[in-house]
Amino acid sequence: MNKSDLHGFVPAIVTPFSSTGEIMLDAFEEIFEFLIARGATTICIAGDNGESWALSASERGQLARHAKDKSGGRVKIMMGISAPTIDSSLDYIKAAEDSGVDVLLSMPQTYVLKASDREVMHRFDQVSAATKLPLVLYNSPRRAGFSLSVDQIESLTNHHNVIGIKESERDFFHHTKLLSRLGNKLSVMTGPCHFILPNFALGAAGFIATGPEFTDMLPSDMAKAGRNESEEAYRHAHNQLTSLYELLMGIATWPAGFKAALNLIGLPAGVPRDPVLAATTEDIDRIKNTFDQLGVRYK
Repeated sequence: MNKSDLHGFVPAIVTPFSSTGEIMLDAFEEIFEFLIARGATTICIAGDNGESWALSASERGQLARHAKDKSGGRVKIMMGISAPTIDSSLDYIKAAEDSGVDVLLSMPQTYVLKASDREVMHRFDQVSAATKLPLVLYNSPRRAGFSLSVDQIESLTNHHNVIGIKESERDFFHHTKLLSRLGNKLSVMTGPCHFILPNFALGAAGFIATGPEFTDMLPSDMAKAGRNESEEAYRHAHNQLTSLYELLMGIATWPAGFKAALNLIGLPAGVPRDPVLAATTEDIDRIKNTFDQLGVRYK
């Protein structure tokens, strides 16, 4: 997989768990097919939506193999390898390679460590030395506790097999500078929904975001809308994306609200795995209310 293959709608699929915490592969397959029908070009296993923190290396491998088998070449498969320790990341890399995934997604060392520049570079040196698979960087200040600078992203791109970045920084100055300097060197994939359409106009290749699963506009049509579609279609899609992102990020503990929303539209997303609790009745009523306002149909 190379830079030109990373574009368009790249959803991070949820991991459907039963009430006893088991992975429901039939439900996973149904959601997988739904995402392909929405125009996905690549599907990410073990991202934030997939509750990566609750998945072992063997479970990631199981999901990736299942996705690869069911895909039949229709989409590429990405797998998350982010972890606080390099040993955990190396275990995830081996599971990814054994499962035949096409590309890896990685933050710097995450969740509890605010790594120095030297430590960030060392981590990606270690990751790159362990695999020939291409890498998509993941910049998520909310998850990692710090933001990769444009200088750091450029250095990592120059020295490693980096083909893209999921950019979840919420500072639009950062997005603008990143796209201006590096938009031709790697595929910039937008994270925050309310930046998707503006970023397409600035040269983004696509998006790895939560919310396009529910929009009237097919996610696969959003590049056209962002670049040269009519003003009305742009405004409508942008307003839906913004409202959905704000809703889903503000309901329960992630990704409980997102799973509840998927269940409402008839997709068997199940419940989160411990320690995350399912969305409450009040949470679900809030989702329904916003869906009513946006015209999203649910059961």
